[in-house]
Amino acid sequence: MQLTRFTDYALRVLMHLASREDERCTIGAIAASQAISGNHLMKVVHQLARQGYVATLRGNGGGLRLARAPGTISIGAVVRDMEETLAPAECLDAGRDCSCHLLPSCRLQPLLHDAQQAFLRHLDGYSLSDLMHPRGPPPALLQHWPRRSGRVRD
Repeated sequence: MQLTRFTDYALRVLMHLASREDERCTIGAIAASQAISGNHLMKVVHQLARQGYVATLRGNGGGLRLARAPGTISIGAVVRDMEETLAPAECLDAGRDCSCHLLPSCRLQPLLHDAQQAFLRHLDGYSLSDLMHPRGPPPALLQHWPRRSGRVRD
């Protein structure tokens, strides 16, 4: 199962915000720290806000913050909400016509369906707080997310 960049970026934004729960962050700062296009990140943040993961505040002193506590944000739910389809093959995508001539007697389809469900169940077992180190993100992540002052927190 492969996630789109959109979902990858959404998870990065959430991890960035979780590492700075006491601050408001800007799309520009996150984009710069992650080497992601600001325009693309704006679309990701818009979707995260629509789904209730991120709160946005415009104007002076505005920015982004998590809309909920990290422990209440399920990684499986984020993946489901960000991905257009999670089907590993066209025969599992209910919204598409399937051109496979092996259906309905294909034995691969139920295997792929079971694998997809196991993948999502596994992700459901983790929250955003599980991705964060007890005292913030692991130091290897911090080097990619400098604080506004330019210092890296320990």
